Amino acid sequence: MANENSKILTLEEEMQLRKPIEEHVGGIQEKIDSLRAEESPNKGEIAKLVREAEEYLKAHFDQDYYQKVKAACDQEKLRAKENYNRNLAELKREHEQTMAKLSDHQEIKDEKYVYKNRLFDAKMKRDKDLQEIKDRRHAAYAYKFHLIDLLRMSKYTIPETMAQKWENYKYTFNRRTFLLQNGLYIAIALIFIALCIITPMVKNAPLLTYNNVLNIFQQASPRMFLALGVAGLILLTGTDLSIGRMVGMGMTAATIIMHQGINTGSVFGHVFDFTSMPIMARVIFALVVCIILCTIFTAIAGFFTAKFKMHPFISTMANMLVIFGLVTYATKGVSFGAIEPVIPNMIIPKVNGFPTIILWAVAAIIIVWFIWNKTTFGKNLYAVGGNPEAASVSGISVFKVTVGAFVMAGILYGFGSWLECARMVGSGSAAYGQGWEMDAIAACVVGGVSFTGGIGKISGVVVGVIIFTALTYSLTILGIDTNLQFVFSGIIILVAVTLDCLKYVQKK
Repeated sequence: MANENSKILTLEEEMQLRKPIEEHVGGIQEKIDSLRAEESPNKGEIAKLVREAEEYLKAHFDQDYYQKVKAACDQEKLRAKENYNRNLAELKREHEQTMAKLSDHQEIKDEKYVYKNRLFDAKMKRDKDLQEIKDRRHAAYAYKFHLIDLLRMSKYTIPETMAQKWENYKYTFNRRTFLLQNGLYIAIALIFIALCIITPMVKNAPLLTYNNVLNIFQQASPRMFLALGVAGLILLTGTDLSIGRMVGMGMTAATIIMHQGINTGSVFGHVFDFTSMPIMARVIFALVVCIILCTIFTAIAGFFTAKFKMHPFISTMANMLVIFGLVTYATKGVSFGAIEPVIPNMIIPKVNGFPTIILWAVAAIIIVWFIWNKTTFGKNLYAVGGNPEAASVSGISVFKVTVGAFVMAGILYGFGSWLECARMVGSGSAAYGQGWEMDAIAACVVGGVSFTGGIGKISGVVVGVIIFTALTYSLTILGIDTNLQFVFSGIIILVAVTLDCLKYVQKK
């Protein structure tokens, strides 16, 4: 039926291969449709006919149709590439012959321009031919699921669903797009693998152990709250430079309230003593104070950003300076020591060695994911981030969404600083958290939350936080100087933003 030399099928030959399958399964489908049209359809008979059709497809579809079409497409692809190479050789020969006859500079320049256009046209024709071949093979593969869809009324098994997803992924795969989206992750994964190989050689101890993994997740948990908070602001094409100072403020406030005994330091000259309160009341009070303090400042930054169209860089930088100045002046920059030793076991106990602080982070991830994806506020957040003018015209209050994003960030910052206080057993001071804003922002950028606005996923934020924490932890174990760790972080941020900008330029 096909040409024996090339094995390339014409469209008519392909339809001839498919015809027996269409007729056999089509006949069974007619019987099924007539049974379904009855008032009391015989489900047992329908199921029997469906099984019969499926068994026929299993026995004949791949062997008698799809594999032959696939082989023909492979041959056709080879022929398209050969034709392209021949075309290039012919164009080159013609170009060289023409160039040999020319002496005028302008004529030579014009010929080079024409030659370049001909090469481009040849490439476009090759790409078009290859895409048509790809479409043909994909359509042949998908036809089986079209028949199953009719037989079962859109009910697929899990393996069938996975097979379709894998086929669709291969069909839509683009190398350039894949590298733009995943190139950074691949590079970081390779770096981490290299660290896993190098660390045992240098430190005589493996890096990838159960305890080390738990330590990475434990350190990442408070930072997850900060990254989830700033991610909403980045989604609105904003940022927050005051995160680190808010952590310091929250840590200081939480340490003062949950301090072991009477505070040795003072706030504006006053020494606080909360020892008369029950421990649990102090824990809850510390959390409320942390959230209120952080939310007040983020709400102020959000108001100026939304009301006066001030860039978040400015409003949050002002917050950063005000918070640091106030807390340092009020406390004279001293550290307030340790909190009650029983509190960490109340808030974040270890169960059989498992740090439950991770569960707090998981809960935050789930809640923020729900807000972003399942609420009106979340949908408005994406809309305002993508195009605030269009969102405003469609009836969305840009002011409320912007302030809401800042308030939500403040709540998350408060929770994060409270958890960090429990994890570190106090040690709150104005200087604590310095540079944490860079880690949070970098984690979001690495996780795919775009500064162009309206693009980002919670899963990306989670991956970004874990990547940065794991890298920092690995480099620390390896004994890399802290200053050099900043170099690594800076390079990763630069590459991440560059890839993000390339994706944005490509879309435009």
